[in-house]
Amino acid sequence: MTLSSGRLRRGAVTATAMGTLMVPLAGGTALGVPALGHTVTNAAVASTEPPSPSASPSGGVRVLTPDVTHQLDVTVQQVMRKANIPGVTVGIWTPDKGSYVRSFGVADKSNGQRMSPDLYMRIGSETKTFTVTALLKLVDEGKVGLDDPIGKYVSGVPNGDKITLRQLAGMRSGLFNYSEDPDFFKALTSDPQRPFTPQQLLDYAFKHPVLFPPGEKFYYSNTNLILLGLVVEKRGGLPLGDYIEKNVLAPAGMHHTVFPIDAAFPNPHAQGYTNQTADGKVANTADWNPSWGWAAGAMISTLNDLRTWAPTVATGVFPDGSRMISPATQKQRLTTPPTPIPGAGYGLGIFNVQGWIGHNGSLPGYESLTIYLPSAKATLVVVLNTDINYQGAEPSTVVGQAITEIISPQHVFNLPAQPAAH
Repeated sequence: MTLSSGRLRRGAVTATAMGTLMVPLAGGTALGVPALGHTVTNAAVASTEPPSPSASPSGGVRVLTPDVTHQLDVTVQQVMRKANIPGVTVGIWTPDKGSYVRSFGVADKSNGQRMSPDLYMRIGSETKTFTVTALLKLVDEGKVGLDDPIGKYVSGVPNGDKITLRQLAGMRSGLFNYSEDPDFFKALTSDPQRPFTPQQLLDYAFKHPVLFPPGEKFYYSNTNLILLGLVVEKRGGLPLGDYIEKNVLAPAGMHHTVFPIDAAFPNPHAQGYTNQTADGKVANTADWNPSWGWAAGAMISTLNDLRTWAPTVATGVFPDGSRMISPATQKQRLTTPPTPIPGAGYGLGIFNVQGWIGHNGSLPGYESLTIYLPSAKATLVVVLNTDINYQGAEPSTVVGQAITEIISPQHVFNLPAQPAAH
């Protein structure tokens, strides 16, 4: 999610094609101008059926023997050198083939502080998975309907009488991505500490015409999530962060995941490095205000909490075995219509890339990847402290692909970079 006006715009699913928030930067990945957390390229292209994930009779993940873990160590460090990644932490967990948790590099380039698994990290567009989960809980309670028009809850939305909540969550609304707006990019990069309100973000989007009729195409837009966050607040009766804390984080036992309302960053945390700046020079973003990402990319978490979240969001079941989302609603969430990205489908705030289910995230200075492979009950989490692209690809995607080529060669997390278009 580069801050170059093109990158932020991406927002979240591009080469990261899925989840970046980049801000014109960006959980995108994951906002493109800002890509928040995701990184799905905003190529508004008609969908075509992606190939089915490869079947794997062995469950899809190799045993994490000493030889395999050595190969992972070497590969991750090679990728870091090539992509100039300051620090990265990788976690792999399986029920029967071992686990792997390693940190490499530095969390702070100014003093050489080492990267470590306990650090808080900004997770960009992975925030979308929490916002959509909150929405789906309201669906289960009968307080909203996925096929309700957004105009029922929020006024002033272009095509608001036609765009449904389902289309917003599935990135098929046709609404312009606010993080791709040049004025937004200028406002953010001229004063990264400034706060943005949800309405200000929508105003940047709504001055642009709709890009296509609702449901016609896939187009990753952070605007969609801002609207869904407002719906959750209206029908849930709490500020979005409070609703997510009470109904998602606390029941999941995720006590180190927060929805910040300002630039506050729990300690210990890594410093983050981006080139999505007004002058294009690399800057430390730890004190940047993530309010511009809000429901699309503002959240903060840790490796262990994301380890918990990967199977929870992919299955709809809390760690204690209780249902987070009803089976029927979870089935709708995981129905992943194809995207313009080969091998990748995007459901309701979640993607499936070659069998791996989850989301990536990108915010200036930080990227993450949290995915789950149901066939092996395997979890992969990657967090790193830069969002500077490498050969057109998000660094989290480069690391994720290298890892899955080793541990799950039949299920490689490969999100090819896509040219932005709107």
